[in-house]
Amino acid sequence: MPAYHSSFLEFTQVFGNMAVLPIRTQFRGPAPITDKDNDIIDESIYYFKANVFFRTYKLQKCANKNDGLKEMYTLAISKFDIPGEPGFPLNSVYAKPSTPNEADTLRQYLQQLRQETGIRVCDKVYGEDGKPSKWWLCFAKKKFMDKSLSGPGQ
Repeated sequence: MPAYHSSFLEFTQVFGNMAVLPIRTQFRGPAPITDKDNDIIDESIYYFKANVFFRTYKLQKCANKNDGLKEMYTLAISKFDIPGEPGFPLNSVYAKPSTPNEADTLRQYLQQLRQETGIRVCDKVYGEDGKPSKWWLCFAKKKFMDKSLSGPGQ
């Protein structure tokens, strides 16, 4: 698959070298709100399935959409590392925030993205009938270059 460059190139804030992009969301956070039909989360999910395989897939054990939403919310609000912290898997790509205030805002932004992404992934995986889609859950048994984006021991 050829390289893809996002169509969302207009942003006003940067933390470290991570752009803060507008999203459609129901969660509070530092991201600007947009009313457009598509945002960076929709674009990410669209290209996500074709390019990424998982060692663990959180939704494989959830029988219905409600269970999936609970699992994704729990995952979204759980502790996670941000750029510059030892457990962040992409430290070579993203710069460390320059101030503690910037680090806190970046953490809030990433948590807001995690919460909104969890809802939208559940909408895709469970569809309108509430049953899991085999086309999404088939990734549960695959690996990608034997790499995981979760921290050590997770």
